[in-house]
Amino acid sequence: MERESMEFDVVIVGAGPSGLSAACRIMQLAQEQEREITVCVVEKGSEVGAHILSGAVLEPRALNELFPSWSEMGAPVATAVTEDRFFFYTGAKSAIKLPNFLIPKPTHNDGNYIVSMGNVCRWLAEQAENLGVEVYPGFAAAEVLYHADGSVKGIATGDMGVSASGEHKASYTPGMELHAKYTLFAEGVRGHLGKQLISKFDLNAGKDPQHYGIGIKEIWEIPADKHQPGLVVHGLGWPLQESNASGGAFLYHAENNQVYLGLITDLNYSNPHLDPFAEFQRWKKHPQTLKYLEGGSRLSYGARAIAKGGYNSLPKMHFPGGLLIGCDAGTLNSVKIKGNHTAMKSGMLAAEAVVEALAKGESAPADLSTYADKVAGSWLQDELYTTRNFSGFMHKFGFLLGSAMVWVDQTIFRGRLPFTLNDRMPDYAALKPAAECKKPVYPKPDNTITFDRLSSVFLSNTNHEEDQPCHLTLIDPNIPIEHNLPLYDEPAQRYCPAGVYEVVEDAQGQRFQINAQNCVHCKTCDIKDPSQNIVWVTPEGFGGPTYPNM
Repeated sequence: MERESMEFDVVIVGAGPSGLSAACRIMQLAQEQEREITVCVVEKGSEVGAHILSGAVLEPRALNELFPSWSEMGAPVATAVTEDRFFFYTGAKSAIKLPNFLIPKPTHNDGNYIVSMGNVCRWLAEQAENLGVEVYPGFAAAEVLYHADGSVKGIATGDMGVSASGEHKASYTPGMELHAKYTLFAEGVRGHLGKQLISKFDLNAGKDPQHYGIGIKEIWEIPADKHQPGLVVHGLGWPLQESNASGGAFLYHAENNQVYLGLITDLNYSNPHLDPFAEFQRWKKHPQTLKYLEGGSRLSYGARAIAKGGYNSLPKMHFPGGLLIGCDAGTLNSVKIKGNHTAMKSGMLAAEAVVEALAKGESAPADLSTYADKVAGSWLQDELYTTRNFSGFMHKFGFLLGSAMVWVDQTIFRGRLPFTLNDRMPDYAALKPAAECKKPVYPKPDNTITFDRLSSVFLSNTNHEEDQPCHLTLIDPNIPIEHNLPLYDEPAQRYCPAGVYEVVEDAQGQRFQINAQNCVHCKTCDIKDPSQNIVWVTPEGFGGPTYPNM
């Protein structure tokens, strides 16, 4: 069966904050100029928001620009931040509350809001559709299409109804080709098509490799007398510091007696025995966290990688026929611990570049180099540039000295120090041999505050069609057992937050088992595998988690 095709002026891959902001802004500009522009957004989740996971404290700067009357329009942005607290966890039972003057200025949250970005994206999708955008959830962009001259022509969605052995089932439906004058890739962190485009067009030449963290999040309902709407808590130190790893914890008091809590583990850690999921469970037992959770109940669970390399890792974002935007490029501001407002702004600037290019009516798609100029002239560039040294300070000088240097850089010099620190080591290359590292001791879950992986994945509503090709592919199937296991004790067993990877023993000996059904699409395996042997590709549309309000 041949694939059918559809033609649009613009195709956007991913219904996250950057993709939807781009779609809305394109249509706003089209209305202002009294022009007709066709825009399509494809989203691999079963619905818009199903794959969105973020802290999230939202800085409304970009939202104010996109929809100045967002409050009157019913945006789900209601819980203003009322208080910031920052802790240095010195041990399993102790912590020091840091005074506000010791917190880097950009980290303060005055004027920000605690939100569910899943719900914000659902609202943005409604605005996009009201403006005339076609939004198609449940369709995974599986392939980049190219013109004969090498420029991007669009994307193809994945085939449906293919068995695990590769045969066409009775339900087989070929993917659809979506052709566009310009294609915007807004897949989120470590987008699998974005990764291919960066390689094909050498977009990261001369740049630091992207650096990442794995964020693990839960939503709890807590007793009303413990709930403080608008309270934002951040913390550093224990438990990650015990393994010489970096990262940070958060606990946000949202509405309806709910708190959003999580732990971000930087993926440049060196101890292959480290288990980010187990570290998160440990952190929940700290008295400063436990005092809120006792008597509460866990509602949701999820995990997602975070691109935190910042300005120094930002690839060239334009290429013939398209753009990388948002977290597909890595626009998060690590000092602020925020990426939604920057992702939205990147999408809005992309919209301006695309609309200008469409107005020229060129027969061949242009390399949207004007996008780089628009970014350079915006607050997005300034914000990312002034925080460019964060990863370098933290990775090169460790937690204490690095934090002190970040404070000096951001509070005294406001990000204008006359030098740039680079970090050229990819996260996957940081692992040391397992024999050289100490194994952390992780207590068993108590099933009240702490839990195991499988019961957690259950709360993420993750599901995949079982009889389909595995979307977690191995370049060399022998590497996990023959190389990673003896050298690193096969760390995929621990860095995956969903129990996807196991080393099991049977009559034939040890083998590497992939439980792809559990995958929450966090992309950590694609990032942290020390042999870069695991390649994440799209499963069938609708597959993955279905987060209600993460």
